Amino acid sequence: MTVPGTLVLAATPIGDPRDAAPRLAAELGSADVVAAEDTRRLHRLCQALGVHPRGAVLSYHEHNEASRTPELLERLQRGDRVVVVTDAGMPSVSDPGYRLVTAAIAADAPVTCVPGPSAVLMALAVSGLPVDRFCFEGFLPRKAGERARALAELAAERRTMVFFEAPHRLAATLTAMAEAFGADRHAAVCRELTKTYEEVRRGELADLAAWAVEGARGEITVVVAGAAPTVSDPGRAVAVIQERVAAGERLKDVAKEVAASTGLSARELYDAALAARRG
Repeated sequence: MTVPGTLVLAATPIGDPRDAAPRLAAELGSADVVAAEDTRRLHRLCQALGVHPRGAVLSYHEHNEASRTPELLERLQRGDRVVVVTDAGMPSVSDPGYRLVTAAIAADAPVTCVPGPSAVLMALAVSGLPVDRFCFEGFLPRKAGERARALAELAAERRTMVFFEAPHRLAATLTAMAEAFGADRHAAVCRELTKTYEEVRRGELADLAAWAVEGARGEITVVVAGAAPTVSDPGRAVAVIQERVAAGERLKDVAKEVAASTGLSARELYDAALAARRG
């Protein structure tokens, strides 16, 4: 019986090739297959690292991910070592790779990674915002209505939030964030991290949105402070829940929503509203 090969998710530099992990060159040089989001970028990276892949080099991007995954899985099942790289950062994180990871796990093939630079962690570190708890939201929807709905769902999120955004949509996104989170919510726009023109703009969302109207270039990561907890009167909160439930809403759903907007415990509100109903 053939022992499955190993799937290696290899992080690539987000800008400066000198940030590449020493293991990256070794993996690229020894892999049986290198699946790259952009083979031209891979070629330039290999030149910078002084490495020549000995195995097959295949394209693996959002447009062929579904069709190429079975081929790469077959190579893994034959015992090959398959390395996946994207243009920058860790494969599968807002980039191709997740589909192959789940397929490899289902086939009992080992999955590992080569750690490396992360735009998410670097942006958090330099943002000046709390980093003890955070969530990564990736790219927001492109359409204004869908984006507004997505941000509305995050308005009460207390963790620091990290987003990716395209430069031509940055001003619109920051404006939408100011509307959803409040104009005075603090944020940081991190541009071209580790590159020659690296820039970090910190301030309130309204000010950042006004700055972005002039235009921004390069790879952009936006870090936004979480919502401040607002503790309300529990009695009033229960009364609000009772009113909404009486109007036909589901108790469990209302309790969660009111808890998110008040800083109170959803479980305690649920129990209190239930007890009030019985009493």
